[in-house]
Amino acid sequence: MKIDKVLVAYDGSDVSEKAFDMGVDLCLKYSAGLIVLSVVRPPEPPTAVETQAVLDSVTEYYREKFKDLQDKAREAGIEPRFEIRVGHPAEQIVFMADQEAVQMIVMGHRGGGSFLQLWRLGSVARRVQNYAHCTVVVVR
Repeated sequence: MKIDKVLVAYDGSDVSEKAFDMGVDLCLKYSAGLIVLSVVRPPEPPTAVETQAVLDSVTEYYREKFKDLQDKAREAGIEPRFEIRVGHPAEQIVFMADQEAVQMIVMGHRGGGSFLQLWRLGSVARRVQNYAHCTVVVVR
């Protein structure tokens, strides 16, 4: 399997930290490029003032987190690209993977919500696995 690009879905959780570490390891092994994507989900129902405040706050949060990830990656000899997008996480992850023609997505599994909620709505990881064109590795 040839891997030129790896996309890591990062939400700041412990499992997304593990996913980032795995993405770095894969990039070192395959001499691949690394893209780190965080997705900001707007509040529902959206209101202009509330939406902008949430987007600004979460964007700042991810920018701070990206500084630590940047340092970690540089220590390993990798220069990742960081992106923040707005929308539904699974949709944005799959869309970016298609746009960038990545060969692998690495993401954490969060199992949040009740069994019924997960069954009805599905998890982000499951949706990405179902719709991505490439290999998806889910880290627990």
